[in-house]
Amino acid sequence: MDINMIRSIVTVVAFVVFIGIVIWAWSSRNQQQFEEAARLPFDQD
Repeated sequence: MDINMIRSIVTVVAFVVFIGIVIWAWSSRNQQQFEEAARLPFDQD
């Protein structure tokens, strides 16, 4: 294994992780939690 093969593997793994984060962030399961977090600065004590 040379350095270019390792770089290619790391690039592909990073891309897959990025796509996983995007899918997680746009998941409808998390929408309510994100909306609550977005309203936190505007909540009055």
